[in-house]
This record gives sequence, C-alpha cells and structure tokens, in this order.
Amino acid sequence: MIESNGNGPLQPGDRAPSIVLDAVTRDGKVSLDDFRGRAPVLVGLFRGLHCPFCRRHIAAMAQLDPALRQKGVETVAVVNTPTERARLYFRYHPQPNLLAAADPERASHRAFGLPMLEFTENETVWPRKIGMDVVRAARIEMPGEFDAPVNPMEAAKILNERDRYEISEAEHRELPAGNGQLIGEFLLDIDGVIRWSFTEAAEGGRHMFGAPAPEELMSAAAQIGR
Repeated sequence: MIESNGNGPLQPGDRAPSIVLDAVTRDGKVSLDDFRGRAPVLVGLFRGLHCPFCRRHIAAMAQLDPALRQKGVETVAVVNTPTERARLYFRYHPQPNLLAAADPERASHRAFGLPMLEFTENETVWPRKIGMDVVRAARIEMPGEFDAPVNPMEAAKILNERDRYEISEAEHRELPAGNGQLIGEFLLDIDGVIRWSFTEAAEGGRHMFGAPAPEELMSAAAQIGR
C-alpha cells in the first residue's frame, strides 16, 4: 500500500516513492522501481482526463518525449481516470512513445505529497483550501486557445466543448465532491531521487492550470541525463 505524504509536495533531494499502477498505453503494470538503476524519468501526475488543462499538459509532455529520450530521460504520465476509460481515450488519442498509467484513487499523488484542494465559499488557506470567490475572480492565460485571459471554470467548459469530451458515469463516480486534486511533474534521476519539480501547490498557486516552461525542463533533464 502506498503511504500518504502529509508534509506537502516532495522536493528536489527527496527520494521518490515506489508506486505500481495499471498501464493504459500498453499491457501490464508501470512501476517507478523499474526505472531505478536504468534511466532517469519524468513523472507527470495529472488530474483525470476530464480535465482539459491536463489533457493539454499530457500532449505537451508527449511532444517533449523525443527530446527527453535523446538526453536519456523517459516519461510517465499518470491520470486519475478509471483504467478502462483511460485506455479508451488513449486508443482514440494516441500519444506516440508516451507511457501512461491510471490511478483513479490518487495514491501516487498522495505519495508525492500533492494536496487535495477543498473548495469553500470564501475561505482560502493555500494549498489546502480555496474560496470560490477567489476562483471566480481568477483569470488564466492560454495563448492559442483564448484571445484574452479567461475564468478557469469558463475555460474548462469551453475547452471540453471544443474537444467534445464527455465525462463518463465512471469518471463522475471518481470525482471528489467539493475537492480538486493539485498536480505536478517530478524529474527523477537514475537513483530515483527528485532533481527538479513543478507543482500547482508552489508559490501560492501561481502555476495553477499552467505547465512548466519547456526550456526549464530540458535544462534540468540535461543535467541528469546520460
């Protein structure tokens, strides 16, 4: 059983936990221990595929995969989506070379210390609670998707309609009522030690719905790759 880390997101210098999940882009299981002693790995821990921002983060990770592999770094994307639903999605939206796994119970997110954010009416205690007054006032920039900054709730609605993504009954059952899972990416060296990270929990939520700059990620990969 994967233990929960209640101290916030793991940081560079921390050893990554051992996690074993169902693979969704191939048969079998995905285990982080399989990479130790063999290759560094970028682990992306995302919300379910119902999240349009996460679908775009996964696509961005897949686009960087060839460049990361040139530096000896492999990639794993984890989604909080029921296994069969995730397999169906990737069957119709293939991401060549990207290894993906399903974790509907969010065990890996807890193990890496990514908080579950509680939505309240007007109380914000980051990164554990956020008021809906703050959410409604927030604006996110998505060049190429919107001409101007957009409220995150409206952005999600528009993007899901644009993608024609319909949340399944199984996904609805797995969605945490009144809560939202924060996400992150962790770059592990060949010994399974975190050397770089990017999380929504950091810097007071400044990176919410955002993705790491490719140059920053590739620079970190260059320092630990073969």
